[in-house]
Amino acid sequence: MARPADSASAAPPVTTTEILPARGWRLPALSELWRHADLVYFLAKRDVTVRYKQTAVGALWAVLQPLLLAGIFSAFLGQLTDVPSGKTPYALFALAGMTMWLFLAGAIGRCSESTLASSELISKVYFPRIVVPLAAAAAPTVDFAASFVVLVIVLVVSGHAPGPEVLLAPAVFVLALVIALGIGLWLSALVVRYRDVSLGVPFMIMVLLFVTPILYPLSLVPDGYREVYALNPLVGVLETFRWTVLPDASAPGTVLLISAATAVVLFITGLLYFARAEQRFADVI
Repeated sequence: MARPADSASAAPPVTTTEILPARGWRLPALSELWRHADLVYFLAKRDVTVRYKQTAVGALWAVLQPLLLAGIFSAFLGQLTDVPSGKTPYALFALAGMTMWLFLAGAIGRCSESTLASSELISKVYFPRIVVPLAAAAAPTVDFAASFVVLVIVLVVSGHAPGPEVLLAPAVFVLALVIALGIGLWLSALVVRYRDVSLGVPFMIMVLLFVTPILYPLSLVPDGYREVYALNPLVGVLETFRWTVLPDASAPGTVLLISAATAVVLFITGLLYFARAEQRFADVI
């Protein structure tokens, strides 16, 4: 009678795959990011859902914030200090600025804290870490879409309907997203190694509020300093966004070119630093 074959010898060989981080400075592989596009979607959907879970007014907060802030600044700056806004009423001037600013502030803040917020996932599962800050920008994007629609409605109702330049607003938003991700990638990588960076982010955002022409026009900055001032990439974005939605706003000119160039440098270096820093995320997070 033949003896049964040994079950251990009949088992297929076990294959072990070892994933090692790339060394040196490199850009994230787009092919790998594309393979994990579904993860970006689910993380973004989670962030949007959690943001408005168990809230009384839900997504209406995205509309109320720029309206309320524009009203407050209009009362104190437009009336008491008489900040110039050209032919556009200061309330509309402030509303356009706050609509874009709230997106930038929200995207930078959420991207910067995204790696620490996903520490359990990062330390246990392998995936391209850049997925985390990319997905973190989803909720501010949804908020901006809602507030932008309200902004256009307010402008039309008030008799200051946007001109054909409004068709370029999506392109301006893409530039704003590049800036937010560039800053967010730097901060989200730094905060893993230096936790006190997270304490400085709110202060940095508050400083940016005052050094960017959100509540005051660029015309208040002396001509000889505007090119240097435009090295702040938010300057060109805010001025160009106002030009696309406000009928009496002037074209940004070289300010946009300088800010766009700064934004590209910021984004590329952010990608490089994040890709290098993520090699040790799982060890130190």
